[in-house]
Amino acid sequence: MAPLSEANQSFKELKAEFGKPKPDLKKCGILLEKLKIILLEISYMPTDAKASQQELILARDILEIGAEFSVAIQNIQSFERYISQLKCYYYDYKNQIPESDNKFKLLGLNLLFLLSQNRVAEFHTELELLPCNIIQSNKFIKHSLELEQYLMEGRYNKLFMAKGNSPAECYKFFIDILLDTVRNEIGTCLEQAYERISVQEAGKRLQLPSKDAVTAFAQKRKWTLGTDNFYHFASETPKAKEPIPSVELAEMAISYARELEMIV
Repeated sequence: MAPLSEANQSFKELKAEFGKPKPDLKKCGILLEKLKIILLEISYMPTDAKASQQELILARDILEIGAEFSVAIQNIQSFERYISQLKCYYYDYKNQIPESDNKFKLLGLNLLFLLSQNRVAEFHTELELLPCNIIQSNKFIKHSLELEQYLMEGRYNKLFMAKGNSPAECYKFFIDILLDTVRNEIGTCLEQAYERISVQEAGKRLQLPSKDAVTAFAQKRKWTLGTDNFYHFASETPKAKEPIPSVELAEMAISYARELEMIV
């Protein structure tokens, strides 16, 4: 069988398997490895002037499944490699091959990946490559952009709600990574702000669904649970015991306001 015909046949098999509600990921992995070898035998790379449109489309479609497959097996490095290769087809050869239906789904997924890794500068660099109308209207791009805004504004409750509103199942993997990062930030704030906090209140602040989830989080942070069912935080910096002098602050504010009024 000719390499291109063999690649087409294997791709149909891969697409059918990966499109199932519960695909056999081991089988998908074997098919992807086989396709990588076949593609090396044909002129599929964008830098090759001899590559036909059919070959370029086939290679792009294989790489798209490879990117989603990487998320399914939770292999971040593999996902990054697939996305890096896909950009050639999405940007450099956008006028030579028809636009893929999965283009913005995967570009949005890449934005979310960068956000989950705290690579904010790269996030904005990738965003600048997209047309304004796509940024404003495409559901995949908007979703990742909204998450970035919630993160920058500290609207963590919105972030925790985002998982249920994800535009595709594959987005949930990187959202979970992002939420773990946010929870650790919240945990650090709790340690600094409180001498102790109840298990129930900690679960509410951390948006954890059960007492077991709170316990697992607390163990990672090495929190101490007292007999009173409160987590006690040992801090080298003693927390302020004196109440805030609200009356004095109010009087100062009124005095400043009067002086400003006189100046005006």
